Amino acid sequence: MGNFAVILEGFDNIVKRLSPFIAAGAIVGSIYWTAVTYGAVTVLQIVGHKKGLALMENGDPLVLLIGLPAIPVGLVLGRMIRWEEAVLRIIRNKRSVARKFPLMSLIVPYPDEEEDDQNQNQTAPSMSDALSVTRILCGALLLPTISSLVGRLLFESVENTLHRTLLGGLTFITVKGILKIYLKQQQYSRKRERKVVDYTPSNVQHYIRHVRHSGGGADRDHDNLVRGIILEVEGQILH
Repeated sequence: MGNFAVILEGFDNIVKRLSPFIAAGAIVGSIYWTAVTYGAVTVLQIVGHKKGLALMENGDPLVLLIGLPAIPVGLVLGRMIRWEEAVLRIIRNKRSVARKFPLMSLIVPYPDEEEDDQNQNQTAPSMSDALSVTRILCGALLLPTISSLVGRLLFESVENTLHRTLLGGLTFITVKGILKIYLKQQQYSRKRERKVVDYTPSNVQHYIRHVRHSGGGADRDHDNLVRGIILEVEGQILH
């Protein structure tokens, strides 16, 4: 093999070794500049177009290169804080002062003391859900836009764009948190009332009577499905 072929082979080996690092650098660079662009757009949304442009034009470039990409990172980290679960733990605590307010039981209902004592030995359902990366990412990145829209709708009288956006964001987060707490408490109460029974014809018939009593037995398809389940259970018992 000639000298030229040896040079080409060495060059090919160098390219193979450097390709992963170049690809990783391109990906990291793309993510970084995307974060910088998102941070700049967020500043324009929150502060206002003219003030935002003036702020970035007069700002230190080093501060901008560090601060702008830190905006989406901070939003994602803030979205991962589950403050609603901390509030739920306080509400569900028997010794909590929040349970003594009558209005609290209407907003966030919880089981009675007797029912709570009866279910102490049972395994309590989990209060936390699995983290969804896509949901956290979308919720964090859309928060400035939603805050700006809510601020324009509810706080139109506030002239300062920054204050209006902050008020809109706080309102959105508070209302969303209250609704989530209410839903979680309803699901918690429903799961604590569940009972696991055997798959027998008598239990299926009891379920049918319960559904009809609650107004759900008018659906013919549902009745036919339940009858098919009863026949299937009876056939399994006979065999």
